[in-house]
Amino acid sequence: MENKQELFEKAPVWKAYFIISLPVVFSMLVTLIYNMVDTFFVSGTQNADLVAGVSQCTPLFTLMLALGDIFGLGGSSIISRLFGQKDDATAKNVSGFCFYAAIISGLIVTGLMFLFQTPILKMLGATDSTVKYASQYYFFIAWGAPLIILSLTPSNIIRTEGLALQSMIASVAGSIVNIALDPLFIFTFKMGAGGAALATVMGYVLSDALLIYYILKKSTKLTVSVRHVKIKRQLATSVFLIGIPASLTNLMQSYNMTIINRYLIDYGSKAVAAMGIAIKVNMIIMMIMVGFAFGAQPLIGYSYGAKDNKRLQKIIRFDLLVEVGFSALAAVFIIIFAPQLIGMFMNDASVVLYGTGMLRWFTLTTPFCGIVLVLTTCFIAMGKAVPSFVLSISRQGVIFTVVILITAACFGYDGIICAQPVADFLTAVVGIFMYAAARKSDQTLRKED
Repeated sequence: MENKQELFEKAPVWKAYFIISLPVVFSMLVTLIYNMVDTFFVSGTQNADLVAGVSQCTPLFTLMLALGDIFGLGGSSIISRLFGQKDDATAKNVSGFCFYAAIISGLIVTGLMFLFQTPILKMLGATDSTVKYASQYYFFIAWGAPLIILSLTPSNIIRTEGLALQSMIASVAGSIVNIALDPLFIFTFKMGAGGAALATVMGYVLSDALLIYYILKKSTKLTVSVRHVKIKRQLATSVFLIGIPASLTNLMQSYNMTIINRYLIDYGSKAVAAMGIAIKVNMIIMMIMVGFAFGAQPLIGYSYGAKDNKRLQKIIRFDLLVEVGFSALAAVFIIIFAPQLIGMFMNDASVVLYGTGMLRWFTLTTPFCGIVLVLTTCFIAMGKAVPSFVLSISRQGVIFTVVILITAACFGYDGIICAQPVADFLTAVVGIFMYAAARKSDQTLRKED
């Protein structure tokens, strides 16, 4: 454990940062590849109704990931601060609480999904032609809910003890199994949509098994024992107060896409298709940035808990340097080669023209996204629920909604595609002001202590 403690307390900031964050970045990239390959195999059935049925169940999967983040991100925030305070016993109980709370939440989701299957499928938009395939996918995802929700908890929590590499291995192994089983279940066993869902669940079986193994064999401070689940009500409340805002990011992304598509549909299907491609390309940059930001969270939380303000500020400054520097370089590359990147997906001249403009607008403000990500993870790591909540619902939610209402009304199509970049800038400004206020509040508390 001395080496791990050395990493959090004394190792050069740049070294500790990359040791903890790079495995998270790699996991994000593997997840991105998995999503593309999974879509490829499902689309390979050449059955539009099947593809639509699987797509209609995607929000359920997003919801499960959001629920898992409540315990994974909320729990890791508290645990990293407790480690910094040298309160390992309480941290162990928090890890046990989050582990079993995630399982119980998954079981509740499974029960609700089977109890209300018909109305849920209707709400998701299943039609007479797609309900058969949506139901097949739904069946396995419902049974796998506890495994999916659980996976987000140990994968985040073990990083608080410096086990970022092990977290990455579990995530990558699960994705590889999923990719390998997809064609086997979908085509060889002719399970169709159900096969795609079963492959996904089996991937999570392996990921969860590896994560539990690492906690049992590699961790000295965390637990999966049911004997360590009792924590004070205040701590349990904190898990939810921090975890819920952190989990909202996934839900806001789905909301954001829905709103943009509704506005763009008046300009034709090619505009909607172009936006989908532009967002996928931009997502590559964003996932790398998210990996760095959330990878640094345990370092920030540990230093904050230890009240090592000097090291904390060094970590935050280095985090900002990496995020803003990387996003600026990536933005320059994508702005130059935007037509070629869009053309890799579709060679339709109209789609390329639409997509080029969209992609350039999106990447223009990625440095501001980097600032928002750093500040969001800082608030999560420090246990500051209110500013974390505000930022989580702002960039792709509240601020975006207000901006697109104004810009679309004033500038039409141009207003629609510039709405997100404007929201990025405004959210960064809001975040900077909130961070300044939070620092001032912390300094006041230290003086009083």
